[in-house]
Amino acid sequence: MHVPFLDLKAINAPYMAAFEKAAAEVIQSGWYIQGTKLKEFETAFAAYCGVKHCIGVGNGLEALALVLQAWVETGKLTEGDEVLVPANTYIASILAITKAGLKAILVEPDAQSFNLCPKAAEAAITPKTKAMMPVHLYGQLADMTALKALTDKHNLLVLEDAAQAHGASRGGIKAGAFGDAAGFSFYPGKNLGALGDGGAITTNDDALAKALYALRNYGSEQKYYNVYKGTNSRLDEIQAAFLNIKLEGLDAQTARRIEIAKAYDAGIQNDAIQKPMWAGEGDHVFHLYVVRTANREALQNHLKAQDIETLIHYPVVPHKQKAYPEYAHLSLPVTESIHEQVLSLPMGPHLSDAQVQAVIKACNAY
Repeated sequence: MHVPFLDLKAINAPYMAAFEKAAAEVIQSGWYIQGTKLKEFETAFAAYCGVKHCIGVGNGLEALALVLQAWVETGKLTEGDEVLVPANTYIASILAITKAGLKAILVEPDAQSFNLCPKAAEAAITPKTKAMMPVHLYGQLADMTALKALTDKHNLLVLEDAAQAHGASRGGIKAGAFGDAAGFSFYPGKNLGALGDGGAITTNDDALAKALYALRNYGSEQKYYNVYKGTNSRLDEIQAAFLNIKLEGLDAQTARRIEIAKAYDAGIQNDAIQKPMWAGEGDHVFHLYVVRTANREALQNHLKAQDIETLIHYPVVPHKQKAYPEYAHLSLPVTESIHEQVLSLPMGPHLSDAQVQAVIKACNAY
């Protein structure tokens, strides 16, 4: 049985009639940038996350970068300030920090959850540390209780990288509402995915939101009058319209992801395959279901022979990327081991029960 890692056509199929109607409305309106569909989505997503403001932007990277730039522009951060970030994140987290003229301090993750380790983070704090970027990796919330206690103690700004964690919650608080701000991605493969690029920032900070509305639009609060050296990073009307539609189905799709994760948890019984650690129902929304094994290539080849698609998130650690030679000297054994051993199994609402069982059977036969 063929088991695709991801099938965007299948995921988006239930929304096709609504997409076509919404697209026609946008086209016929003659207003394609910063119109009513964007405002509707920003209002709806802010309410969904439990925050005051949502600012739609071009993509997830710019969501993070614009927050950091806004803090620099408004004097909360200064060029060269240090920002703590987990060392095993996707490169976008680090790119956002360096794009803003700040210094990324790579911190080892917790070896079980793969999220930022509070003890390691505290050990990395120096007088120049001014912010922290916890990443909710693979869709699992970082330990925000411990991390917030740490940032409150040291007076650090908190920017959540929530690009993979739409709807993840703990104690009634959702991703995007724990920190001073958060960045989301709506890349098509995300749990809440557009039909193109897109991103958003969430915050309860009125002043930050005001600066961000300007920064995403050339630094302008009023047309042709520029307050900041901004950029052009706007979530367009047609993507906002599609996201409005998909937001209504997000919780149902998340429930299906959790159902599949529980089936994998219960069904995969192989000592050679380490399953993900998670605490409960809502704190992990399983953007990815990532297992760990000593010989990843062998497991991947075994599953491929069974017609099961897998992916590696991510094959090269950030500090070994050619783009960042300044980090090449670092020794981060936990991060390096994770990147050498993890493999992402098929995950998503496109999977049938039979396909899920095929993955389980193949894993147990490894």
